[in-house]
Amino acid sequence: MNNYLIPANSKKSMLIFGLFNQVDLIIFCSGAGATLLLLLILPVEQLLTAIIAITPGLVCGFLVLPIPNYHNVRTVIKSAYTFFTSRQKFIWKGWCFLDGKDEK
Repeated sequence: MNNYLIPANSKKSMLIFGLFNQVDLIIFCSGAGATLLLLLILPVEQLLTAIIAITPGLVCGFLVLPIPNYHNVRTVIKSAYTFFTSRQKFIWKGWCFLDGKDEK
């Protein structure tokens, strides 16, 4: 019957573990490494220093967190930044015959 089915996850085969690209893994590994380094350096007996020590891992983990309709949170932040900082100019190309020009 000529019915073709395209799998919804066809792009996932291009990603590492089906979720991450190389930049995402670099960001996450650098945050995890910084967290491990801070846990070794700082005295984590106090709550404030423990929070400071785990902050890089939490922030980097949040940035690479996958969300629906986008790749991850980092992509959403990048899209919002380009939307708000780029020039928004919408040209009217509607159904009008003259495209808004006056007839003389």
